[in-house]
Amino acid sequence: MVPLNVEGSKQYYATSSLVVGYALCSSLLAVINKFAITKFNYPGLLTALQYLTSALGVWVLGKLGFLHHDTFTIENAKKFMPAALVFYLAIFTNTNLLRHANVDTFIVFRSCTPLLVALADTMFRKQPLPSKLTFVSLLIILSGAFGYVATDSAFTLTAYSWAFAYLVTITTEMVYIKHMVTNLGLNTWGFVLYNNLLSLMLAPVFWIITGEYAEVFDALASNAGDWFNSTAFIAVSLSCVFGLLISFFGFAARKAISATAFTVTGVVNKFLTVVINVMIWDKHASPFGLICLLLTIAGGVLYQQSVTGAPPASKQVANESEAEKFLSDEEKGISGKISGV
Repeated sequence: MVPLNVEGSKQYYATSSLVVGYALCSSLLAVINKFAITKFNYPGLLTALQYLTSALGVWVLGKLGFLHHDTFTIENAKKFMPAALVFYLAIFTNTNLLRHANVDTFIVFRSCTPLLVALADTMFRKQPLPSKLTFVSLLIILSGAFGYVATDSAFTLTAYSWAFAYLVTITTEMVYIKHMVTNLGLNTWGFVLYNNLLSLMLAPVFWIITGEYAEVFDALASNAGDWFNSTAFIAVSLSCVFGLLISFFGFAARKAISATAFTVTGVVNKFLTVVINVMIWDKHASPFGLICLLLTIAGGVLYQQSVTGAPPASKQVANESEAEKFLSDEEKGISGKISGV
């Protein structure tokens, strides 16, 4: 019989490994995707390759018995299509934001989602007004965001147009789609399969709308041997692999720890992303912009503390279960594309 302390130690290290794996994947993914879109300037094709990797990965792992996912059916696909469309738009605008702006700009706008979600909840879902602590945290987020935008030397209309488009789509996804998806009764890996497979089917439509297909064909015709070089191959491969990894570690860690701990881990990851981004290259904000960025993230941490404070013991499990439904794709590891769906 294995002693209890040995079992407890194994469980502790297993849980710690999952949390560390998720933290590393989450913090690195935004930087990896920025690197990928810099070397492979075709956002539609890049995201399609990511969808293909994640969907194929789930299908293969299911066949090998490592995981279980719901069977793909036309009926469920029809019900899920609106969710997949909004998901696709969120990832599509996110990738184009990284194409035209740096990682710091993405993090600032991503950190502003609690502010819009709180407003949307109050206006459309008739939720009560935020508490004083929540209101203060939202003001901190807003102040940091304004400070960053005001001092952003890399400000361009194109970049910020994509940023606002991303902000609108990710907020829509967080407020509306979560409720619809929960009612479909899919398990977590079934959600990943449907999300990525349907998004892959939508990709050709956006290639035609944006005209990206013509750019790819022109690149192939003019420079067939160099349009996808070894550096681009490594960057895209890393992006796809880390997209699948964050799905695994995100779901596994979410099952192993509480919703509150998982949410805080997702927010703190952004600090590590900022550090990595500053260390590896010069594609980041000015010193004052970084201070504003850190202020925005700090507001996000304070916001999470204000909305996930310890509830009464009788309501702890119910509240954590409800909180999990409204975590962002990035924090759940669902999207597996941009750290931080």
